[in-house]
Amino acid sequence: MEISFIHWNSTILGVNGHLDVHLGDLGNAVTENTMSVAEINNFMVYVIDKNPNEPEFHQAVKEFTQSIIPFLADNPKYGKDRILHRIIEPDRTISFKICWVDDLGVVHVNKGWRVQFNNSLGPYKGGLRFHSSVNLSILKFLGFEQCFKNSLTGLSLGGAKGGSDFDPRGKSDQEIMRFCQAYMSNLFRHIGENTDIPAGDIGVGAREIGYLYGQYKKISGKHVGVLTGKGLEYGGSLIRKEATGYGCVYFCENMLNNIGDSVKGKRCIISGSGNVAIYAAEKAIEFGAIVMAMSDSSGFIYDKDGINTDKLKIIKDIKEINRGKLSEYTSKFNTAQFYKGKVWGVDCDIALPCATQNELNENDASSLLTNNIMAVSEGANMPLTLSATKMLTNKGVLLGPGKAANAGGVAVSGLEMSQNSMRTSWARKDVDTHLHSIMSDIHKKCAQYGKNKNGHIDYIKGANIAGFVKIANAMIAQGII
Repeated sequence: MEISFIHWNSTILGVNGHLDVHLGDLGNAVTENTMSVAEINNFMVYVIDKNPNEPEFHQAVKEFTQSIIPFLADNPKYGKDRILHRIIEPDRTISFKICWVDDLGVVHVNKGWRVQFNNSLGPYKGGLRFHSSVNLSILKFLGFEQCFKNSLTGLSLGGAKGGSDFDPRGKSDQEIMRFCQAYMSNLFRHIGENTDIPAGDIGVGAREIGYLYGQYKKISGKHVGVLTGKGLEYGGSLIRKEATGYGCVYFCENMLNNIGDSVKGKRCIISGSGNVAIYAAEKAIEFGAIVMAMSDSSGFIYDKDGINTDKLKIIKDIKEINRGKLSEYTSKFNTAQFYKGKVWGVDCDIALPCATQNELNENDASSLLTNNIMAVSEGANMPLTLSATKMLTNKGVLLGPGKAANAGGVAVSGLEMSQNSMRTSWARKDVDTHLHSIMSDIHKKCAQYGKNKNGHIDYIKGANIAGFVKIANAMIAQGII
């Protein structure tokens, strides 16, 4: 049976005249909740049809629309100009080939992209990811999330993402330099300090940013803040490397403070051992948490006595300086053991997924619940599958979504841009104070829009709606462009 919701059509999705939704034989017993589910499913059919073979992007849009479509029912002005349809479509997607020569003289060809998603709030801003798994679907999901993350910071930043299927692992510094120069030779014409300001992401750290910036400067003849995450010697900001991890813990602390608790004394497990994970561990330890376990692609370490500041320095040396395996940690401390597999089976109160997308699935969520998890704060982008998210939130676990909890990185990138414009640099304490304040403000926005009738805060709903409202208002004010 086909049911047309004349009123809901214009209110929610802005469709001309009607919204046809196939709901099956429901008769007249159609509730508001049923209609919302039907509209979400109907919209996802539209999204998938327009963007085939992009599962990560579909997942990000579905998670977002589950919050937004019910919100639109009570806020019809956002349906009028089809804001939802427009906001999921990138302004432009740029793709190019990258040719580079390895140390043996062999020519390689990689793919490169920049997805400039939405600049209603300011110039495009978002990282570059170099990894063999990179494809258009992943970059579109990341760029889409970046729009709302940047909106939540309160800074004047649009959303974008870019990268390549090039993998820096196992490459020499000279090979990475040649690749970065080739990548920037294609990208430079699409970016600028007032147009699009990339940063780092997985596979793009200080070394890569340096090579990319050097090539941009050579081609353009300009020394401007067109990249963030730069070295301190040439325009970078203190706290930038630590910002995403620090911000993740700040957000977790805010969630716990809101229920009269804190991170102090809580057992904490962290996935990953890159920048985000290491500095999330550093801040968690500073706040008095007991970091029990961390992981990398080969498995995880469990330290029964906890990872303290001195032990974390060893992990930094292993991962940041020697680019080694986390398993090397066990040879230095007899309190630790290394296990293959995922970290989520370790007893804990707090989980900080800081590695990559969809790293925590339904089975992992079940393990966390068995161990009476209190809070999850996402240091990575979309690290939980939709089913894992649903399982945890249904059980009342505090869940800080990536677009809120890991916004610290782009927040300090925005602060780096300000310092570049002023031709100055701020003290470490000043940047960290700004970061802490921004993360607290993000928590307040999530709480404002995410509070349910029972008083519980749905941080996913709150982050989605708060991020959406600011962008949507700007889009309405600027007209249909």
